[in-house]
Amino acid sequence: MITVTQKVFFTRGSHGRRRIVDKPPPVQTVPEGRVPRLSKLMALALQFEELIRTRYCLDMTELARLAMVTQPRITQVMNLLHLAPDIQEEILFLPKVLAGRDPIHEKQLRRICQEPSFARQRRMWQVLKRSRMEDSVA
Repeated sequence: MITVTQKVFFTRGSHGRRRIVDKPPPVQTVPEGRVPRLSKLMALALQFEELIRTRYCLDMTELARLAMVTQPRITQVMNLLHLAPDIQEEILFLPKVLAGRDPIHEKQLRRICQEPSFARQRRMWQVLKRSRMEDSVA
């Protein structure tokens, strides 16, 4: 008697019927890590600005009511727009967090947002980024 061993792969065909295929279906990989919360907040601030600019929302108070958060929290998020454009871009494209907590938080940026000089903001940002990224690696 002869025994033949072969792997068989199934896929779903029309109407949910199973079909036999020659090779396994490609494995969908989930990208590792997660987007930092600060990047999400920066994107949210840009979206809020667009809503106000297009008059979808009249002011930040209405925006706060629609988002179901307090008006001071909306102000904190919107203050991220006071950052230099290159810093905003860097925040949007921060590397994904692989494990643990985010290295940089919105609260740490509040002093930088209050600085009117973009040059000083950039220096403060570099210091913060260097210190926080080193802490996350160690």
